[in-house]
Order: sequence, then C-alpha cells, then structure tokens
Amino acid sequence: MDSQSSGDHFEGQDAYEHVLQKKNELASEIHGDELPGHYGAFLDACRDMAVLLMVFWTISYVLQLPFKQTTLVLIIFTLVWALWKTIRSTWFSWTLLERLHRVLEEERYEIENHRDQEREELTALYASKGFQGELLDDVIDVLMADDERLLKVMMEEEMGLNLEHYEHPVKIGLGAALGALITGGLLIGIQWILPLYGLVALAIVIKSISGMLMASLQKNEILSAFIWNAGASIVILGVSYFLTLWIQPLFA
Repeated sequence: MDSQSSGDHFEGQDAYEHVLQKKNELASEIHGDELPGHYGAFLDACRDMAVLLMVFWTISYVLQLPFKQTTLVLIIFTLVWALWKTIRSTWFSWTLLERLHRVLEEERYEIENHRDQEREELTALYASKGFQGELLDDVIDVLMADDERLLKVMMEEEMGLNLEHYEHPVKIGLGAALGALITGGLLIGIQWILPLYGLVALAIVIKSISGMLMASLQKNEILSAFIWNAGASIVILGVSYFLTLWIQPLFA
C-alpha cells in the first residue's frame, strides 16, 4: 500500500482517529439540530403554533381588540403558519436526503478507489469492538467481498447513520401540517369556550407536553424538558404582555 496516499486520505491521522472525526462531522451535518421524522415535525409544529397564538392573543388582550377580530386573525395565523411549517419541514427533510445521497456517493467512491484505506478503517472499527487475530481478518474479508454490504456497514459503523430511519419528506411535511392545524384548532376552539384565559393556559400545556414528548423520543430528561418549556412559555407570555403595555402609548 502506498503510505503517502494513505497519509493523504487519513489527513495525518491513524485509521481510527479518521473514523471518529468523520462520524462527528457527518452526525452534525446529516442529523442537524432537529429530531428527524414525522413525529418530530408534528411536535415541533405543535410547540411553534402554541407559542405564536399565545403571543398574538396576549397582544390582542392588552390592546382590547374585539373578540371576532381576534378570532379571525387567529384563524389566518393558523392556516398561514401551518402552510409555512409544512413547506419548511418538507424542504428541510429534502435537503437532508440530498446530503445523505451525496455522502453515500462519496463513500461509494472511496470503496471503489481507495479499498486499502477502507480496509484499514474497517479493521480499526472492528478491532475497537474487540475482534482480534484470525477472527478479525475473517470478518473484514467477508465485509470487503461485497461492495453494497460494505457501503451499508461503513455508513452505519463509520458515520453513525441508520439508513432505514430516513422518512420521505412529504410524510414529514404532513406531520408538521397536522401538528400545526390540530394545535391551532384546539386553541381557537378553547378561545370560544373560555375566552378570557383558556387559550393561554392550553398553549402552555401543549408546549410543555410537546417538549416532554420530544425529550422522550430523544431519550432526554422528561422533567427537565417540562420545566424548560413551561418556564419558557411563562417568560414569553410575560414579555409579550409588558412589551405591549410599554409600547402601546407610543402609537396612541
């Protein structure tokens, strides 16, 4: 094997360090900061819609807007924001798939043109899992014998990507649409039943529960998510209320 070409491929690192670096870089690039899938899109839309309508209701309450006008604007906000969340979630998911396909093609090129370096990376990976000696050699030989299987292994083991978990962008967009429309419908409905503070109370509940469910899907601390989301909702409510009080005289 050409040591110079291997050094260029690994950028001065050993094979295992190179694998760890690629995994960290690609996990950030592919996964991003949002929970993937239609469940994540649904919950994210629920939280956004709850905050948006809560802020608008607070402003309209301070300004003493008529009930019918307030409800009309709430309906318009719900429909427009639902459309935006659908488009955004679909587009975001589509860009993730594009990047995933690019990474797949890059890895396929590495397998076809730098097999020695790929073998080194694979050996380092399975050695770190405890495989040694002849067993390690046999495993590597089996994986290297099938390019498609090798591609799948390198994507999952080297880069930490589970190819079966990526959903179609349209499905994710529909999840966002449902989250926005259901939340908007519930908040507008409670506005009719409890016109004074019903919308605000339900918005805080929806945002808190959505945050807890999101934390559960991400295997994070649920109680902490509840505290953060409920606290954030109260802070946003207070800021919206007092800012409207302070700024209103300037436009009187």
